[in-house]
Amino acid sequence: MFVTDIRKEFYDIVVNQRVVLLVSLDIDALCACKILQALFHCDQVQYTLVPVTGWENLGTAFLEHKEQYQYFVLINCGANVDLLETLQPEEDSIFFICDTHRPVDVVNIYNDTQIKLLIKQDDDLGVPSYEDIFRDDEDEDEEGNRDDSGNESDGGAEPSGKRRRFDEAGFLFLAALERRIERQRARREWEARRREILFDYEQYEYHGTSAAMFMFELAWVMTKDTKDMLWWSIIGLTDQWVHDKITHMKYVTDIVALQRHVSRHNHRNEDEENSLSIDCIRISFEYDLRLALYQHWSLYESICNSCYTSCNFKLWSINGQKKLQEFLADMGLPLKQVRQKFNSMDISVKENLREVIEESSNKFGMKDIRVQTFSVHFGFKNRFLASDVVHAAAALLENVEKEECATDNFIKALDCLSRSNIERLHVGIDLAKKKLKAIQQTVASCICTNLLLSQGPFLYCHLLEGTPDVKLFSKPLALSLLCKYLLKAFVCSTRNKRCKVLPLIMAAPRDVDKGTVIVLGIPPESETSDKKNFFGRAFEKAAESTSSRALHDHFDTSS
Repeated sequence: MFVTDIRKEFYDIVVNQRVVLLVSLDIDALCACKILQALFHCDQVQYTLVPVTGWENLGTAFLEHKEQYQYFVLINCGANVDLLETLQPEEDSIFFICDTHRPVDVVNIYNDTQIKLLIKQDDDLGVPSYEDIFRDDEDEDEEGNRDDSGNESDGGAEPSGKRRRFDEAGFLFLAALERRIERQRARREWEARRREILFDYEQYEYHGTSAAMFMFELAWVMTKDTKDMLWWSIIGLTDQWVHDKITHMKYVTDIVALQRHVSRHNHRNEDEENSLSIDCIRISFEYDLRLALYQHWSLYESICNSCYTSCNFKLWSINGQKKLQEFLADMGLPLKQVRQKFNSMDISVKENLREVIEESSNKFGMKDIRVQTFSVHFGFKNRFLASDVVHAAAALLENVEKEECATDNFIKALDCLSRSNIERLHVGIDLAKKKLKAIQQTVASCICTNLLLSQGPFLYCHLLEGTPDVKLFSKPLALSLLCKYLLKAFVCSTRNKRCKVLPLIMAAPRDVDKGTVIVLGIPPESETSDKKNFFGRAFEKAAESTSSRALHDHFDTSS
């Protein structure tokens, strides 16, 4: 059941209860969790935080806590399956689900007792009507049986002769049989129509409004929103854009909504009487460069390791490297300045850097080098773009350098979102640089060695054991970034028009000791793509038809 009044039907209920937060391992979920934690701290709500990696882990976490808790809040997990069938809870367990995964399972939508969906209904959900999906067959059967038995008793009570009784009994029996056949035919037609409706509704996986934005809306409704909460909601939205989960139009629409909140918060502090200290947080909207981490890196490294510029220049080729040198020459920036850290560049160079890069980018066909985004200042020293924080948090969340469990990485990624933990954020940025370099080198290797193969209706690439940094790509966020980067690079480099419109399936070793592989599918590369992914259902059917051992454990069904 959809929650219409988020304050009355959700927060006012859990504020006096002990709650379990079951949080998926993605950046948007972390940001939504931070906002909800801040609200719970305001109202002294007792809660237990449990990060969950997949469906199996979710089931285990529920079993561990179902005896002590009645209320469960699921963030970015639980909406796209029949949750009651999956978890088999007691009747008094209540689940509040804030999830961006679409489509939402129809059983969750029409269950009005235990499932409460914290989902924006202005998203294009396309939910089938109740009558098309559910049917009360028991009542119909009882009614049919009553008709049949009633007709038989009427026939038996007829006081006429034996022949007449037999004729009428036969006639009534045929009439009842015809009605039963008609009901069975109508039922088969209804079931066929139901299968068709459900197939159309469930065949594509996509993402809706950010969970962090939804939680920020809750804080705003209760007039408890702060700049920190607003910044977390911005990071949640940016995570969807960085990991290619939403369309550009959806991103711009949500950016505009958040921009109004930024203006409102900034307007509060324009008064001299209410001026903030140097420890304050300042958020600003701007058109910035699509260069990953360039303010914490050298400009040259950022251009080489950003998907947009690397693919446009085709930096894996000699001609691409020449083109990059021409681009740098056109900007008129000294190589010494370009190759040193951004913070060490001359102020005179940095003043008009964005305009200079944009002008040269237009000449080289990169007309979308700037994008709408937000930046934050923590005091006077630290400035970060929202995409910087997304890359840093994702690198911490999927850190493979140390043999640490997923829960430890989750806590570190959660910590880096707090402005009191800037050191942790810088550690994440350093890890993100290594990750982006690994992705760029893997893409160059795959393109140059023709590892990307055309397999009929899709493209396929398999990273083998022993590939450099292959351990990094055993994680879903890193693998999805690699997939996106590799497909764009292939489309830019191939001359085969048919291959340009094919989806990509990528496989990488997940656990070498167990011999398992993680498989991910993404839709074709297109600026007008609706970001709907059909691989979730396709993987299930393929595993079933080939009798393969497959574990569909991830909350994104396409991996």
